[in-house]
Amino acid sequence: MNLAVIGAGIAGRLLSWRLSKLGYNVELFDKQKKGEQQACSFAAAGILSPLAELEMAELDIYTLGNRSMKLYPQWISELTAPVFFQQQGSLVTAHGSDKVELEHFYRVVKRKVGTKDSEQALIEKISVSEKEDDLSHLGEGLFLPTEGQVDPIELMDSLLDDLNEAENVQIHNGENVSHVACHKVTTQSGEKHFDWVFDCRGLGAQADLPLRAVRGELLWLKAPDVDIKHLTRLIHPRYKIYVVPRPQNVYLIGATEIESEDFSPVSVRSTLELLSAAYSVHRGFGEARIIKSVVNCRPAMPNNLPFVKTQVGLTQVNGLYRHGILLGPAVVEKAIEEFVQEMKQDVGKVQYAN
Repeated sequence: MNLAVIGAGIAGRLLSWRLSKLGYNVELFDKQKKGEQQACSFAAAGILSPLAELEMAELDIYTLGNRSMKLYPQWISELTAPVFFQQQGSLVTAHGSDKVELEHFYRVVKRKVGTKDSEQALIEKISVSEKEDDLSHLGEGLFLPTEGQVDPIELMDSLLDDLNEAENVQIHNGENVSHVACHKVTTQSGEKHFDWVFDCRGLGAQADLPLRAVRGELLWLKAPDVDIKHLTRLIHPRYKIYVVPRPQNVYLIGATEIESEDFSPVSVRSTLELLSAAYSVHRGFGEARIIKSVVNCRPAMPNNLPFVKTQVGLTQVNGLYRHGILLGPAVVEKAIEEFVQEMKQDVGKVQYAN
């Protein structure tokens, strides 16, 4: 079968890679030119925290996120190039005046995940100093032992490397797709027909789906005076920041979630809030260097849940919102399962008719 995948973000690349490994012929359409990193997946922090997301998300996010956490180690091991991945837990904490917000976080997560004994160990009340000596001034906190992180840039690059090497994959760089339909893709080069089309265009599919843009801003800091090993979230009534440690004293600082389709550079207000909050977590950030700032807009459906819909000849995958890296493997697995099931049913109808 000849398949088309439209869009080369995390969903499009993972989907193309898995389909190619299953033996299908895949044509991947990427509107970006070769080497560009404009997809919103490149602007992600790579946080893998299905449990922490439960404070503001539906249980579906937790379920899909847990599935992705199981798939990631296996899938990354199948990639040719190494990808940074770790699962050593995350911390959630707050300053003294905001501890009531921390308790609220704890109660909400516990209520949503359930109260079975097997679930109790997923979130623990601890002294932050038990995990991070540098953060002892924050006092009490929460530890979520099953959570982790992945480097989205390494992941995206490694997927593309393997796709470029696959004999059954053809990549169309700089190819703008103007229309997608069952079995059909229309580009500036004309109309092409396929046995199946997978639409992963993100915000490019706004003409077909009720999508909205959610802006995210991320700062990369080089902080030799900071030694934080765990993904750390700071709860605050107005903003919630996360500190994501990477090798060589690099830390990603983010929090902003703005309802806007604005791709302009990071605002002064966001920069001040992020850096002030980071400094309050660790004084060593005061001497850090800002090595990169990233802005992008994520596609979201009205309910903020991922959208997967399959009909004969077309599967739509979209609306990953803030959870693209977290949910990518599970959503792609679901899309492929629906595709296979629909294909079998379609073949069965033809055989019955004959």
